[in-house]
Amino acid sequence: MNDRAHPPQITQTSQWPVPADSVRYVVPEPIVRLLASHPLTRELYPLAFGHYRRAAGHHMHREHHRDNLLIYCTDGKAFLNVAGEPYTVEAGDLVLLPAGASHRYTADPDNPWSIHWVHFTGPQAQAFGDYMGFDDGTRIRRLGRQPRLLVDFNGLLSVRETGFRTRGLVHASNRLRQLMTAIPLIADETGPARQAELDTLHNYMRENLEKRLTLGQLAELSGLSPAHFATRYREQTGTSPIQHFLHLKVERACQLLDTTSQSFADISRQLGYDDAYYFSRLFKKVMGKSPSDYRHTARH
Repeated sequence: MNDRAHPPQITQTSQWPVPADSVRYVVPEPIVRLLASHPLTRELYPLAFGHYRRAAGHHMHREHHRDNLLIYCTDGKAFLNVAGEPYTVEAGDLVLLPAGASHRYTADPDNPWSIHWVHFTGPQAQAFGDYMGFDDGTRIRRLGRQPRLLVDFNGLLSVRETGFRTRGLVHASNRLRQLMTAIPLIADETGPARQAELDTLHNYMRENLEKRLTLGQLAELSGLSPAHFATRYREQTGTSPIQHFLHLKVERACQLLDTTSQSFADISRQLGYDDAYYFSRLFKKVMGKSPSDYRHTARH
């Protein structure tokens, strides 16, 4: 996304006239410079953010975009072109326009979009874009209507009418991090049928922690081949089903080590491992310490 070492001096917001039921909040340049040097914000910080409701006549053309722009469309439609590629943006779409990408967009005259948006920059901007799942081939993530995402965008707007307080904008910068790191979680949950499948599968795992379930047994629950099931599960969760099952077992082992005086051998048997030494090695690989070290570490 080609972020510069120094923040842009002028935020490239559109000049769309903002009506009374919409909001545009531009961070003052002296505060931008402070955010760019503050240890809690310098890696990622907002330059401007807002909410446009039924933005009739809203349009913008940027050939040399210096910052990054994240847009969440909640209603209506707009026509977007990024680096020569046309797109249609509709309700439920999240768009990232990265620094350096020429683009233009125009609200549909018959059904103008309503959007939440934030311009941002910082050395970690590209890493956050990658983490959200955007790249040159993915400009739009179709998330659907997500109340949780609206809460995070509205959290940025909570700094309005505070007189540009530095502490408020430091808080907004970290709300921006929260917003962006929530996107992959929200994306995992966008398909109701898929999410219901995951919930059923995870409940089954939790109810069978005393067993040594195989990939084939778990795949059978979804009616898929083991290879297809493992691939789809990893796409949804970022991990393998067997790894998740192991982590559930280790979580339970930690709970029992914390709340009972049972030996680790007994705990291992409860979780389907007759070989406590083998499970101890798995435990250490997950937790970074042995079960005995875990039990005797002072915690509050």
